[in-house]
Amino acid sequence: SIELIKYTMIIKKYIIFSQVLFLLFINLSLQAQEKRMSFNVNSFKLKNGLQVFLSEDNSLPLISVVIAYKVGSLYEKPGKTGLAYMLENLMFYGSNNVGRMQHISFIQKVGGQLNAETREDKTIFYQTVPSNQLPLVLWLESDRMKSLTINASNVRKAKNSLIEEIHHRSANNHYLESSQYFYQLIYNDFAYSHPVIGKEEDIANITIEDVNNFYHTYYTPNNAVLCIVGNFEGRKIQNIIRKYFETIPRGETPPPLVLPKVSETKGTVKTLNNYLASLPGFYLGFRIASPYEDDYYTLSIIEYILLRGKSSRLYKKLFKKERIAFQFNGGIEKRNDRAIFKIFVTNSNKITMQQSQKAIFSEITNLKSNLISKKELLKSKNIFKMDYINQYDQSIESKAIFISETFLSQNTLDNLPNELERYLSVTISDVIGIMNRYFTDEKILLNINIR
Repeated sequence: SIELIKYTMIIKKYIIFSQVLFLLFINLSLQAQEKRMSFNVNSFKLKNGLQVFLSEDNSLPLISVVIAYKVGSLYEKPGKTGLAYMLENLMFYGSNNVGRMQHISFIQKVGGQLNAETREDKTIFYQTVPSNQLPLVLWLESDRMKSLTINASNVRKAKNSLIEEIHHRSANNHYLESSQYFYQLIYNDFAYSHPVIGKEEDIANITIEDVNNFYHTYYTPNNAVLCIVGNFEGRKIQNIIRKYFETIPRGETPPPLVLPKVSETKGTVKTLNNYLASLPGFYLGFRIASPYEDDYYTLSIIEYILLRGKSSRLYKKLFKKERIAFQFNGGIEKRNDRAIFKIFVTNSNKITMQQSQKAIFSEITNLKSNLISKKELLKSKNIFKMDYINQYDQSIESKAIFISETFLSQNTLDNLPNELERYLSVTISDVIGIMNRYFTDEKILLNINIR
C-alpha cells in the first residue's frame, strides 16, 4: 500500500540519518582524542638508578603515582612459581615504618584509591590521591622499597593467602584447568606457560630465603620506574622525590632474563575431559609475531576485524547469524616478547561446538583469500584507534600506567603518533598476506568435554 511505502521510506531515511550521526560522532571523538595524543613528559634518573617520569595534568586536583618493577613470573625458576605474585602481596605486609596493611588504610583515609598487578614481565603498584597527599604516597612507596618486612610470620601468611586464592579461583572458574592446559600446549615451555599466581605445590615449598633473595634482587631502585601524573608543581616535585628515594641504596644489577627459544612445533588438536565445566567448548590458538616485529601491526588490525566488538566478523557469525555460541572471547595476548592469537568459545552441546569451529575456520579462510572491503577495514581501524588512545586518555592513572609500561617495554613516548600511524597504514593486501602467514594448520585446538 501507499502508506506502507511511505513508512518504509521514512524508516530508510531514519537509518541513513542514524548512520551519518554515528560516523560523525566517531569522527569527532577521534579528532578530540588526537589532540591529546601528545602529552608533556619530563624524565630524569636518580643516582641509585631509579628512572622517574613526570607529566603535569591540572584538570583535577588529583595525582596518580605508579611504581613499576621489571619482574614477573618469567623471572621465576622451576619449583619456585608464585614468587613474583607473593612479593606483590608482601609489599602490603609492612616495612620499617609502616605496619601490616597500613599502606592500604593510609591511602583510603585520605580518600585515595590503590591497586597492584603482577604480570609475566612486570609488577605494578599504583594509587590516586588528592594532590596534596603526594608526600604520603612517596613515603609509603620508598619505605617498602627500602625496608620490606620479610619474616617467618609474614611469609607463612602470604603463602596461605596465595593458596587460598588459587582454591577460590578454581572454585569460581570452572575452565581454569583447561585454560592452563591450553597455555602449556601453545607455549610449550616452563617460562611462558606457568600461571602468574603460581602452583600450589611450589608455593608451599617457598622459603624465607627464596623471598629475601627475590626481593633484594628485583625490588631495587635501579630495577624500577616511578611515574607521577597529575596536579603538581614541576619545580618542587623533583626535590620531594629525591628526599624520599635518593637515600635508598642501588641494588646489584639483576641477572639477565634468559628465555627459551620459540620451539618449532606442528599443529596440535587435543581433548580434555573437564568435569567441572558446565558446558562444552574449545580453545583455539595461533602463534603469531612478536610485539616487536613489523607483522604485529597488521595482526592487531586483524584482531579487530575478526573479534573485537559486536560488528566483528566472528561475533556476527556466531551470535547474530548462526546463534551457535554461548560464550565467546579472545584476541591477541602478549607475554613479554611473544604473542598468541586466542579464541575461547563455549557451546550448549558438542554439535554446536563443531559448528562454531567450522564457522570460525570459514571466516579465517575467507579473510585469507577474499579482499576485505575498504569500509570494513576503515571501521576496524577507527575502533582500534579509539582503544589505542584510551589506553592513556581515560584518566591520569591510565596515563601513568601507560608511561611506565612503555618505558619497561623499551619503547619511546616521543614516537607515539608515528607508532599509531603504523597500525593505521595497514592495507588490504597486508591483511591477506599476514593471514596466510600465521593462520595456518599449525594451530592449537583444545576441545573441552563435560561429563
